[in-house]
Amino acid sequence: MTLVAGIDSSTQSCKVVIRDADDGSLVRSGRASHPDGTEIHPDRWWDALTTAVTDAGGLDDVAAVAVGGQQHGMVCLDDTGAVVRDALLWNDTRSAPAARDLVDELGGAQAWADRVGVVPVASITATKLRWLADTEPDHADATAAVCLPHDWLSWRLRGAPGLDALVTDRSDASGTGYFAAATDAYDDGLLRLAFRDRAPHLPRVARPAETVGTIASGAVVAPGAGDNAAAALAVDARPGDIVVSLGTSGVVSAVSVSPTHDGSGYVAGFADATGQHLPLVCTLNGAPVLTAVARMLGVDLDRLAELALAAPSGADGVVLVPYFEGERSPDLPEAQASFTGLTLRSTRPETIARAAVEGLLCSLRDGLDYIRDCGVEARRILLVGGGVRSAAVRAIAPVVFGVPVAVPAPGEYVADGAARQAAWALSGGTTPPSWAAPVTETVEGDEDPAVMERYRAARTQLHG
Repeated sequence: MTLVAGIDSSTQSCKVVIRDADDGSLVRSGRASHPDGTEIHPDRWWDALTTAVTDAGGLDDVAAVAVGGQQHGMVCLDDTGAVVRDALLWNDTRSAPAARDLVDELGGAQAWADRVGVVPVASITATKLRWLADTEPDHADATAAVCLPHDWLSWRLRGAPGLDALVTDRSDASGTGYFAAATDAYDDGLLRLAFRDRAPHLPRVARPAETVGTIASGAVVAPGAGDNAAAALAVDARPGDIVVSLGTSGVVSAVSVSPTHDGSGYVAGFADATGQHLPLVCTLNGAPVLTAVARMLGVDLDRLAELALAAPSGADGVVLVPYFEGERSPDLPEAQASFTGLTLRSTRPETIARAAVEGLLCSLRDGLDYIRDCGVEARRILLVGGGVRSAAVRAIAPVVFGVPVAVPAPGEYVADGAARQAAWALSGGTTPPSWAAPVTETVEGDEDPAVMERYRAARTQLHG
């Protein structure tokens, strides 16, 4: 049996899966937690990775490894390869003013969308570089190279062999704001614009499934991928599939053969892990919305689901606009969550719980509609992520989305996608290996358009 390893270095933790390279069957796994916060020293990722690898039985017997990681994080290295300052994560919103400035300086949102497929918001790496240049110029001056979390971890796995050996992939590079998925090239002018005319070294962009080096045991290293691209690879998403992921964030993405250039800024024109495209909408508010409302009601998540399913569709008019941590899509970094439609009759635990689930799903339905507006077909939803453990999320999803919903069996999809990429690199083939697709549950339900109508009315009233 030939083994491959997939690593998921996410916002909250590191997961490692060891799988059979031939059929994808799981052999063993491990995990470790990351510290909380929106900035972190990358060494903490490395500590978690080594702990998770040990928990998974080590890498000595694997033939290939790849890393999937949280996107956009700004990792700055000096000319010796040392970390200049703590990495700013995707969910750090301090660069929101810088994002607005960058949009204006290039001539508007459509100019950015046309040039790199992405309109700057606080999550995007380019905005964090502008913040660094303006707020910590000494750190900016010391920055000889900029990379992303998965790039840095892949580099460390290979022994940190020098800045020239930094490698990334199209999917993660496409989330920086200075790489265009449509042309597969960095835009040096936008990098210099963002970083106040500084031009640090950037990782080489590897081909899908290219072998980029080896680890100490001799296992080959594949390029890795951004987390959403890795998850799409794991569930074998094809054109027409919409992957809705409920993790720390909420993500709606679609595999597409063509790039998108959405001047509204809602749809990011990212790349996938196979050489195609991954138009994507990301919200800041994912599954933690359910945790927050469960805490407010004094119940656990299972009880929250029971309460939600005991209430009628539409929650007796109660609507939650779930912008607890501000929002990225739409770009409202300073927004807050709001319940509307409360009356003496409707203010019950059941309706509050139902409104929480509906509001979370409606924010993602917004993402689906933004992607459709870009001409991307939506034949079915693939619903993944930790939030899908909620029975209420699964049951209410078709009511909100209005298209067939398939729920793959729970899994570590980012790590699984990285493992599939590692097997692909090992095989040297032109397409990913044909692993068995995850078993899916088809969820039935009739769309209730009134739920989305009330949500949009509340969102518009509150935020324009």
